[in-house]
Amino acid sequence: MTSSEVWTRATADRYDAEEADTSSAAALGPALAFLAGLAGDGRALEFAIGTGRVGVPLRERGVPVTGIELSEHMVAVLRRKVDESTLPVVIGDMATTVVPGEFTLVYLVYNTITNLLTQDEQVECFRNAARHLGPGGRFVIELGVPPLRFLPPGQVAVPFDVSDRHLGFDTLDPVEQMLVSHHFTRDGDDGRYRRENSRHRYAWPAELDLMARIAGLAPERRVADWDGTPFTRDSGKHISVWRKPL
Repeated sequence: MTSSEVWTRATADRYDAEEADTSSAAALGPALAFLAGLAGDGRALEFAIGTGRVGVPLRERGVPVTGIELSEHMVAVLRRKVDESTLPVVIGDMATTVVPGEFTLVYLVYNTITNLLTQDEQVECFRNAARHLGPGGRFVIELGVPPLRFLPPGQVAVPFDVSDRHLGFDTLDPVEQMLVSHHFTRDGDDGRYRRENSRHRYAWPAELDLMARIAGLAPERRVADWDGTPFTRDSGKHISVWRKPL
């Protein structure tokens, strides 16, 4: 097992409801089109497939999808949507777990590479992607840009959501490249909030490019979102594509 924290049953059971806004057809449409275009007529492998927020609708578009997922509880939720023969999932970590076959696309979305809490494990994740790709295949990562520009001297926290039912902020340690994401969520109307947090190792785009090079992958494209908006110094996240040589 890697350093990734395993999602619990309670977290898995409420994940889809909490991610309803990011799971709608309108929200997912550009991502599905982007990924399906890269997969072409081949097979796709999703690292950390979770409850199938992306993998299930991508399969419905006709792309054969296989998943790797560390949390059995997340896979149990996915199984309520689709069976094993339609979308196979292997329980294991995305840095070392190997599944049969060759893929034209391996993808890792929604900041999930940061669940690997060491640089070595993140490098192994790239190597594992390259291991599964056929010649010319692509590895895609969706990842936020570390929000260090929002930290004035002496401040360690950056808010990312302030709404009626949720307060979210990140605390950052620039020395260790660690980020802790804090969530205060109001479940009912009694004024009480549920507190959760998760640890992440953030990485810069240039660092990911070096990891890709170590794994034998070459940079092909970097954009700011699934619609293909150009990536600039002001972009809050990036979609990066690396390709395995022919």
